[in-house]
Amino acid sequence: MATTRYGIKDNQVRAFNKLIRVSHQKLNLVCDTVRGLPVARAIDVLKFSKKRVAGEVLKTLMSAVANAEHNKNLPADSLFVKEIWCGKALTMKRIMPGPRGSARPILKPFSNLTIVLESGVAPTKKAAKATKKDKAK
Repeated sequence: MATTRYGIKDNQVRAFNKLIRVSHQKLNLVCDTVRGLPVARAIDVLKFSKKRVAGEVLKTLMSAVANAEHNKNLPADSLFVKEIWCGKALTMKRIMPGPRGSARPILKPFSNLTIVLESGVAPTKKAAKATKKDKAK
């Protein structure tokens, strides 16, 4: 497979969502639930998640699926979540009044989200464990 810009292969697509109003730790909890899943299963997991940020992750995942269908003509039923990660963005700093005329900081963090989808068969967890054992020998 030939790689294109930014190390993305021909059978891969990606989507970004920048400045999501949630901390990266909370966003990473949702990212862990869909990592490595087929797209149809990942959509179901995100729709029924109780986390507030799951809606933003779902929106980004649907954008990546649309990118795959429109830009690279990849079938949506063969896609799986190859990589998903989040990182820190800016932090809004606010001040809350404290006792005796002092001030207390309030930090309101933002996060960035990146999803990479790949066309093909998603690797199973059993196969991944088997290859790790083979490498250890």
